[in-house]
Amino acid sequence: MHHDPAPRGMIRALGGNGPHEGYMPGFGNDFETEALPGALPQGQNSPQKCAYGLYAEQLSGSAFTKPHPERTWCYRIRPSVKHTTRFTRIDVPLWKSAPHVLPEVTSLGQYRWDPVPHADEPLTWITGMRTVTTAGDVNTQAGMAAHIYLVTESMRDEYFYSADGELLVVPQEGRLRFCTELGIIDLEPKEIAVLPRGLVYRVEVLEGPARGFVCENYGVPFAPPARGPIGANCLANPRDFKTPVAAFEDRDAPSRVVLKWCGQFHETPIGHSPLDVVAWHGNYAPYKYDLRTYSPVGAILFDHPDPSIFTVLTAPSGLEGTANIDFVLFRERWMVAEHSFRPPWYHKNVMSELMGNIYGIYDAKPKGFVPGGMSLHNCMLPHGPDRNAFEGASNGELKPEKLEETMSFMFETRFPQHLTEWAAKSAPMQDDYIDCWDSLEKKFDGTPGVK
Repeated sequence: MHHDPAPRGMIRALGGNGPHEGYMPGFGNDFETEALPGALPQGQNSPQKCAYGLYAEQLSGSAFTKPHPERTWCYRIRPSVKHTTRFTRIDVPLWKSAPHVLPEVTSLGQYRWDPVPHADEPLTWITGMRTVTTAGDVNTQAGMAAHIYLVTESMRDEYFYSADGELLVVPQEGRLRFCTELGIIDLEPKEIAVLPRGLVYRVEVLEGPARGFVCENYGVPFAPPARGPIGANCLANPRDFKTPVAAFEDRDAPSRVVLKWCGQFHETPIGHSPLDVVAWHGNYAPYKYDLRTYSPVGAILFDHPDPSIFTVLTAPSGLEGTANIDFVLFRERWMVAEHSFRPPWYHKNVMSELMGNIYGIYDAKPKGFVPGGMSLHNCMLPHGPDRNAFEGASNGELKPEKLEETMSFMFETRFPQHLTEWAAKSAPMQDDYIDCWDSLEKKFDGTPGVK
C-alpha cells in the first residue's frame, strides 16, 4: 500500500479536470481505477483470464435484483476465500450490537456526557471502540449503534471488516488513515468517512491520540437526502464526496483478520495482506466528505425551520417518512430571521437523537455541551434550550448574526436508543444535565400581550 498522497495508479474520469490527488469525486458514481496499467478489463467484468494473473471477484452491497444495485468488481492477487481460514470466537467487550437492552440500565431520560478521556493503555480501532447506544436489531438489518472511538496505536498485520453494516466515522481529535481493499482514505476532524459493509481495512494513526464518533448503520446504505423543493444545489453536493483510487499490497506476513458478524467477533489467521485489489470498477466503495463544504440552507425571513434541512446523509427505513438514520450537521451559518426565536425550539420527537460536538459552542446549550461531548434525547422525551439560551434569544436584538466556530452533528433514528452499561456507568455522564431546565420560569399571568 502506497502512503504518499497519490497512491500509484491510473485514474479514468469523465469531463472536467479530473479528480483531485488520490481521490475521485462524486457520490455513487460507477468509478474505475487501476494501480497497474492494463489491470482493469475493458468491455466485460469476468474475462477468461485477467491481466497480471489476477482474480476477478464481485463485492455486492445489495441484492442482485435491486433496481440500481450496489456492487464493485475487484481484480485482486488472491480471491477473498484465501483471506479467511477457520474462525475463532473472540471477545471485544465494549463493542455492542442491538438488541442490547439491559434491565438494570435506564435509557428513559435526557442525558449528556463530557468528552471521554483518552486512556493510558494502547488501543487500536477494534479495542478502542466504546458503544454508547444501540437501536433496532442487527439480525434483521434494521437500526444502528453509536460509538466513541479512542485510538492510540496503528493496527499492524491486523485487518477488520464488518458483515453487520457500514460505519460512518466522525473524527473529533487526531488523524487516522484507513488502508482499505479499494484504496487509502486519510481522515481528520471536520471530515467524515463511510466504510461499507464487508470492506476489509486496516486503521493507522497519523496523529494521535485519536478520538471521534461512529454510527454503525445496520440498514440500507447512506445516501444524500431527497432535495425536494430545495432543488439541485447546496446541502452536500455530490462532487465533494471523494472515493480513493486503487492501491494494493503484495506482502507475505503472518496476519490476523477480525470479522464482526451478527454482533459477534471472530478472528482468522492468514499469511499475507488481504489488501490486494490492483484494480476495480463499480459503485460500492468507501468515501470521505469534507464537512466544511456543506452549504446549509435556512430561514431568510422568519421562523426556525426543522433540523431536517441540515441532513448530510440519510439511510431510509421501511416506514415511509422516517429514517433508519439521519446524519445531520449544525455548522457555521448566518441567523437572520426577523421577529423569531432563532435557536431550536422546545420539542418532543418520534425520532431519537444522539448529538456530538466536534468543536465550538452549540447555540441551544451555551454551557455544558463541549467539544468531544455528546447528548441523548430519546424518542418522545422533551428537550430544548436551557434558560440562558431562551432568555438570550427571546430578548436579544435580532440583527443578522453569524454563528461562528461551531460544528455539531446528530445521529437520529426512528428506533429508541438504549444505553450500554459503559455509557450509563463508566462514561463521564453529567448527572446534573437534567437540571439545566430547572430555572425556567412561569411567565404566564393571564394578562394579554407579549411578555
